[in-house]
Amino acid sequence: MYSTFCLLQDILTKEIIGRGTKKGGGGLYYVDAFSSGRANHMHHKTQFSARIKILRSDNGGEYVNQQFQTYFNNHGILHETSCSQTPQQNGIAERKNRHILETAHALLINAHVPNRYWSDAVTTAVYLLNRMPTKVLQFQTPLKGEIYGEERNWFDVEVLEVSDNPTHPNNDNDLVEHDPVPKPLRIEAEPVPESSEDAESDVFPHSLVPNDPPTENIPEVSSPTTPLQNNAIDTFAGYVLPFRHNRGKPPNRYSPDIEERRSKYPIANHVSTQRLSEPLRAFAHTLSSCQIPSRVEEAFSDLKWAQAIKEELEVLQKNNTWVLSVLPEGRKTVGCKWIFSIKYKADGSIDRYKARLVAKGYTQKHANLDWPLHQLDVKNVFLHGDLEEEIYMDIPPGYTATSEAKITCRLQRALYGLKQSPRAWFGRLSSTMRKYGFQQSNSDHTLFLKHRLGKITALIVYVDDMIITGDDVEEISRLQDQLSTEFEMKNLGGLKYFLGIEVARSRQGIFLSQRKYILDLLAEVGLLECKPADIPIVQNHKLGEYVDQVPADKQRYQRLVGKLIYLSHTRPDIAYAVSVVSQFMHRPSEGHMDAVMRILRYLKSSPGKGLMFSKNGHLKVVGYTDVDWAGNITDRKSTAGYFTFVGGNLVTWRSKKQKVVALSSAEAEFRGMVKGICELIWLKKLLAEIGVAPSSKMNLFCDNTAAIAISHNPVQHDRTKYVEVDRNFIKQNLEEKIIQLPFVKSEDQLADVLTKAVSTRNFYNSLDKLGIKDIYAPT
Repeated sequence: MYSTFCLLQDILTKEIIGRGTKKGGGGLYYVDAFSSGRANHMHHKTQFSARIKILRSDNGGEYVNQQFQTYFNNHGILHETSCSQTPQQNGIAERKNRHILETAHALLINAHVPNRYWSDAVTTAVYLLNRMPTKVLQFQTPLKGEIYGEERNWFDVEVLEVSDNPTHPNNDNDLVEHDPVPKPLRIEAEPVPESSEDAESDVFPHSLVPNDPPTENIPEVSSPTTPLQNNAIDTFAGYVLPFRHNRGKPPNRYSPDIEERRSKYPIANHVSTQRLSEPLRAFAHTLSSCQIPSRVEEAFSDLKWAQAIKEELEVLQKNNTWVLSVLPEGRKTVGCKWIFSIKYKADGSIDRYKARLVAKGYTQKHANLDWPLHQLDVKNVFLHGDLEEEIYMDIPPGYTATSEAKITCRLQRALYGLKQSPRAWFGRLSSTMRKYGFQQSNSDHTLFLKHRLGKITALIVYVDDMIITGDDVEEISRLQDQLSTEFEMKNLGGLKYFLGIEVARSRQGIFLSQRKYILDLLAEVGLLECKPADIPIVQNHKLGEYVDQVPADKQRYQRLVGKLIYLSHTRPDIAYAVSVVSQFMHRPSEGHMDAVMRILRYLKSSPGKGLMFSKNGHLKVVGYTDVDWAGNITDRKSTAGYFTFVGGNLVTWRSKKQKVVALSSAEAEFRGMVKGICELIWLKKLLAEIGVAPSSKMNLFCDNTAAIAISHNPVQHDRTKYVEVDRNFIKQNLEEKIIQLPFVKSEDQLADVLTKAVSTRNFYNSLDKLGIKDIYAPT
């Protein structure tokens, strides 16, 4: 334990003027002056022609004892004690103690300073409080008129308040050894004008700090020994604050106009790049600094986006994407809109600003092997597909055409957004890849593989974005050249940013997150400064459909839930919550919207969380499956979920309400186990195509002993006659030694977070086991 202290406050000016250190076992406090090490009352006698005559404290044994009385008698000081059970007297010191503690805490948190600087924070808090205006003194500062030679009525008696020490849990910090030189903690703030009116808003007036302070304790404000200090102090104390008749927002001269300082829950408390390497930090800052226009009017007002629109229109016209035509009778047009995105290079710099014209067709849905990851981008991908159907489209914004009525664009080539476009483009790409010797995967049709000389090259495509990986460096280079001759390609280098997913690679593995996507979403809905939530959905929630529910904005609800569904690609921690709110897309209520907002508030607490794929030295395939039987309060259907791991890394997961009502928990578990087994079999086939098929049985962990026992027992049971097909499917895979069903305790069941809302403790325990990390967490 550290020593005990007391702080001395002038009851008239409210200034903290001294500190007492408890020494010895008799409760005697040695009250030292901060400047010269002399007794505090001697300091006042010398500096202010006054001495301490009365010391007031409570009735604590540390003050009321023989040694203290002897000390007071020797120095002629009267000791007054406050009345018991009188907050009007005892509360003065307690409130001041709390004020100092809260100010010190705020300084440490705001400056992101470790707790070992607690003594500096307390000293800085006292330094600030002595210079802050207070309502008790008619908005004067405690220092005004005390050490600057101005007239003051002392009433011939100095009354001091003694407050107990500000306690702190860090036992390694001892205020006795701290030299309370007024060296305040550094806090970022905007520059303050150097004028007499705004001088008081300078939080840390360094001109008041002596350049060469002595080694012993000195006062919080140095004595005026030089004309320079007198001039600075006169300027500082010459401004009289106006009386405030309300408790509204304070003027800007007291609080710098910085949003992070005004916010009670700044986003900087939950995301940081301090722990990242310099290249990754620069890339993250580049992503955060780039803003994508949400409306076409914003794009036209920005030269770089206006140029991107112009280039896209030129390419569309060059490829004869449409011809202007009069809309025939009885035909309808499809709308169109502009979609904007930014393409980044591997070093984080911007490759190009991309504007894409999209037809509104809906008006017509391996880190363990250290393989390199290359990203390619196809320019105007859908223009490579011919369009056979007769489709008319509205004139796109920004395209100058005749003003004749009913003039539309008759499409001759496929365009983004049309239902026919993916089929036309993917057919062209598939034939090209087969021409180069690649085979299309049967497990994932967007994956193309080529085995050569014991090595492998893989290409996976999503619309116009491609990733190439493998251990055949020569074939990877050849494929890039071949695709560049066949299509208009752009090599973006190493994979860093793909479809809104940020990729960070190090010796520890590959980390995937959607940090920028989350921050943009929070900014869009205005929740960047909201109070964060600890879990995405509350326990024992009663979300359902009720007759008297208040309807919510359906379009906004669907838009937000759609974004959350995409976000769950790297955030399995919100999978169950998103699964619940997505059940009410057709008829959302205010209660459902509140649940969506809670998910967003939870994301605010950790926007940098993501998946870490580490090298664990094996490629074992493992699964966890669980079911919450009859958990849905509306239709009593069960919710099933599973996690699958490859090489100790989480790769797939699912949380979904079952389609039929289960009559028993075993029946619900059987259906959930079938889904998990199907996922494991799919992963095994996919790994076999790549050439790294698992050699051992795949474990599917389950916490239902009845379901496991029935799976191994071929005898027909009444409880399973409704799931006979599922039971035989499980039995077949067990007999073929493809899977095995080990039992796992409920507290170790990872899939529990996919089936129900769990407690905060169980929730975060599961996240740790799932390998969900946060490399952007503040230190």
